Amino acid sequence: MRIFKTHPILKLVNSYVVDAPTPSNISYLWNFGSLLAFCFFIQIITGLFLAIHYNPSVLEAFNSVEHIMRDVNNGWLIRYLHSNTASAFFFLVYLYMGRGLYYGSYRSPRTLVWVLGTVIFFFFIVTAFLGYVLPYGQMSLWGATVITNLMSAIPWIGQDIVEFLWGGFSVNNATLNRFFALHFLLPFVLAAMALMHLIVLHDNVGSGNPLGVSGNYDRLPFAPYFLFKDLITIFIFIFILSVFVFFMPNALGDSENYVMANPMQTPPAIVPEWYLLPFYAILRSIPNKLLGVIAMFSAILVILAMPFTDLSRSRGIQFRPLSKIAFYIFVANFLFFLILGAKHVESPFIEFGQISTVLYFSYYLIIVPFISLLENSLIELSIFNRKA
Repeated sequence: MRIFKTHPILKLVNSYVVDAPTPSNISYLWNFGSLLAFCFFIQIITGLFLAIHYNPSVLEAFNSVEHIMRDVNNGWLIRYLHSNTASAFFFLVYLYMGRGLYYGSYRSPRTLVWVLGTVIFFFFIVTAFLGYVLPYGQMSLWGATVITNLMSAIPWIGQDIVEFLWGGFSVNNATLNRFFALHFLLPFVLAAMALMHLIVLHDNVGSGNPLGVSGNYDRLPFAPYFLFKDLITIFIFIFILSVFVFFMPNALGDSENYVMANPMQTPPAIVPEWYLLPFYAILRSIPNKLLGVIAMFSAILVILAMPFTDLSRSRGIQFRPLSKIAFYIFVANFLFFLILGAKHVESPFIEFGQISTVLYFSYYLIIVPFISLLENSLIELSIFNRKA
C-alpha cells in the first residue's frame, strides 16, 4: 500500500519491519532481538496493570501484591507473567550478548551499537533490581538494604548517597516510593534507548551475519521471510513461558520473598534473583568492600573493552579454533558464577569466586588480545608457507 511508503510514521515502521534489507544467511540466533522486544512489550503492559493496584508503602506493599494475586480478576496471571518474563528477558539477553561476542558484533562499524546495548543492559539491571524490591518480602527488604549499602563504600560521600536513596536512615516508605517511581519510569526511557539502538543499527550498518563478511551482496526484505522466522521463535517462547506461568510460576523465585518483610529478622542467606548472581558472586569474592563494588560495576563496563581488545583480522570466532576454546571456557566460568552467587560466603566458595573473577576479567583484557595476535601470526605463517 502506498500509504506505508509516504506517511511519515508508517514509512519508518515499513523501513524497519517490512522492507529492511537483511542478509539472507542469518540464522535463528538473530531472532533474539525480536524475542527481547516481545518480552519488553509484555513487561510494559503487565507492569501498567500491576501499577494500578500496587501500594508503595511498607505497611501495604506486601498486602497489595497479595490483593493482586487473590482478589483482582486474573491478577495472578498478570503478576506471574511479569515476574517470569523478567527471568526470560535476562536469559535471552545473555544469549543475545553471547551471540554478539561469538560473531564479533562489537567490531567496527557496529561499535556504537555495542556501546548503546551495554548501556541498555546496565539500566535493565537497575530496573530489575528496583522491581525486585517492590513486593517487600523478606528478600526484597534485605536485598535492598545490602545493595544500597554498597554505596557507603564510596569515600566521603558514600553514606550520604545511601541516605539519599533511602530517603531516611533505613529502607522505608520514601524508599519504596522512589523505587516504584523509578521502576515505572525507566522502562519508557529504555524503550527510547532501544529505539536508538535499532536506528543506529539499521540506518548505519545493518545486521551482521554468521560468516562475518559483508552482507550487502545478498540481502532480502525483512518481510515476509524473516518476519515469519521471528514468529516461529516467538510462538515457541510463548509455549515455554506458559509452562512456567501456569505450572511452576515460583520455580525461579526465592521462598523468603513470600514472607512479609521483617526488619528485625535477617534471612539465612541474602541472594538476588538468579540473573544477577554472577555479578553478586564477583562482589562477594573480594574482601574489600570498595574494591568489590568497583569490580561488580566493572564486570559490566569491561564489556565495552571488546572492540579495542579484539585485535583479530577477521570478524567473529567461528573460524578461529583457539578463540572458540577460550570463549567456551568463558561461558562455563559465567555459568559457574551462577552457582557461586547462591552459595554461602565461606571456604572454598570464596577462593573459587576469586579465581573465577580473575578469569572473567582476564578474558576481556588479556586472553582475547593475546589469542587474537597469536592467531594472526599463525595465519600469516600459513600464508607465507603456501607462497614458499
